[in-house]
Amino acid sequence: MRVYVPLTLSGLAEAHRAGELGAGASGAIVAYAVTPALREWCLSDDTEELEYAALGRAALASLRLLAADPGAPRRRVVVAVDVPDGATGTDPGRASDPAALGEVRVAGPVPLAKAASVHVDAGDADDDVAAAAGALAAADAGDEGARLRVDGAEDHELLWYATQEIPHLVA
Repeated sequence: MRVYVPLTLSGLAEAHRAGELGAGASGAIVAYAVTPALREWCLSDDTEELEYAALGRAALASLRLLAADPGAPRRRVVVAVDVPDGATGTDPGRASDPAALGEVRVAGPVPLAKAASVHVDAGDADDDVAAAAGALAAADAGDEGARLRVDGAEDHELLWYATQEIPHLVA
């Protein structure tokens, strides 16, 4: 099963140093995947479209990590990882939370060698991502102007990188 793990560049650097995602973390790694709820929300059976939606959900979760860490470089980061089909679960307490759509928990740590690819914002997205991270709480509270700033970050496509490029990304 392919899951998408939201990170920051700092988190990616830490995973690279440790050789695994979730090193030192207690509990499960939060990731996003094609879940029945995501499938229903997308109204699609197209696998590629559904995986793109899961990647988008992980990118939004990465933005939330950036909002919580003002010192992190303003780029969303998502690592695509292949895990065994039965290795994920959901948090029933978050089932009604719209932010949890597609969210799964993966027992960690997961070797970084299991990563299939890394997705990162280009440098020209920094300003929009910074504005979106700063506006996220207001957007969640219903502020339409803040929602537009968050959407501004979502207008930027994440770039695809091979896992061999991780050292360059975190340098």
